[in-house]
Amino acid sequence: MKNDHSCQAGQEAASTPAATESSAGGFSRMRSKLAFDRLVEMGAKMGMENPLFLCHERAAKATTLIDGKEYLNFSTYDYLDINAHPEITEAVTSAATVYGTSAGASRLVGGERPPHRELERAFADLYGVEDCIVYVSGHATNVSTLGFLLGHRDAIFHDGLAHNSLVQGARLSHAARYSYNHNDCDALEEMLKAKRAEHKRAIIVTEGLFSMDGNIPDLPRIIQLKKQYDCMLLVDEAHSLGVLGKTGRGAHEYFGIDANEVDMWMSTLSKSMCGCGGFIAGKHELVEFLKYGSPGFVFSVGMPPVIAVACHKALDIMLREPERVHKLQGISRFFVDYAASIGLDTGAAQGYAIVPVMVGDPMVAGFLSNALFKRGIYVMPITFPAVKEGTDRLRFFLSAAHTEEHIRKALDAVKEEIPKAQAIVEKYKSEHAEEYLSE
Repeated sequence: MKNDHSCQAGQEAASTPAATESSAGGFSRMRSKLAFDRLVEMGAKMGMENPLFLCHERAAKATTLIDGKEYLNFSTYDYLDINAHPEITEAVTSAATVYGTSAGASRLVGGERPPHRELERAFADLYGVEDCIVYVSGHATNVSTLGFLLGHRDAIFHDGLAHNSLVQGARLSHAARYSYNHNDCDALEEMLKAKRAEHKRAIIVTEGLFSMDGNIPDLPRIIQLKKQYDCMLLVDEAHSLGVLGKTGRGAHEYFGIDANEVDMWMSTLSKSMCGCGGFIAGKHELVEFLKYGSPGFVFSVGMPPVIAVACHKALDIMLREPERVHKLQGISRFFVDYAASIGLDTGAAQGYAIVPVMVGDPMVAGFLSNALFKRGIYVMPITFPAVKEGTDRLRFFLSAAHTEEHIRKALDAVKEEIPKAQAIVEKYKSEHAEEYLSE
């Protein structure tokens, strides 16, 4: 793997005077280190090549091209095998000749383009709700929406494994924040009993399909609790739109519930919709409030019209060709079943697009990713802070384009390489115990 960028950064950091590192008024790299950075630095000492930031030379599909070599790819959001679809390419090309590649300004300031309104109407209709607002960033959709809607007198009850964007939005709001045990509705109810009455407004926040574990919440039970304790409810469908339900409409189709039972349906547009950005779908009054006040919408440039066109076309293809959803669901189930048959731990995954292979140690995950890469398989290690310490894993994203042969090849390789990666880490630990423990 190429890791020149990270090595260069490490050399520059190493030459920084100690006085600069300890400066109270400046940036301190030691205080600000992320666990990803520690993984790369420690891995380099142990002989691990940096698996991050590799440059892909074509669209990320079931296979990808890196440094002129083709790899089997399990690190793409292209769940429905729609990215780079010729209809999308044609639609985007036509739109670019009319609208260019930028919205030009905030939509509040610079006005809108037809593709913005058409995309928002399409997602409102998808859920059968009144209205929708599209943001230029999926992460900012959650941060800005929660940060704007809630205040210090309010409360946010969120799943313990909620995505970073949801947690950051909760922090920004200054509302009281209560984190309940992952997918534990009994724990949520106990928190609501104990704390709901202390706050003016409250919202429950969960995901339709959890991005690290690939499991689904008990949404009907959460809706019942939302009503019982007078809360709003936001469901983040970043990974469930296009994945759950017979036609990919997401969690409400999967459970057979009225989408109007949920106050806010959120999703990114970078997964099944092959673009970027995010949306909130719900009541018209709520959407209007966000359009006139949510900072991530008001003070940010609007989504490029060509991206709105791409996402709308991807949605059209998904609804027109539900067999893509069925293929994805079928290959996801095969992955979980085959992994179990050869003794691999897929955690809580239920067989929908995201499946982890648990290894439990960040360095083992890194060396395992390295070994697979050398065998032509591209899959990323996931470590703290993206997941809890001790739950380190490889995370496989699956696509309708993956085949059973792809899955067998990848998982057989994982099975063979895990003990080798473990042996490398254990050997280093035994020889450098003091250094390893201090990291």
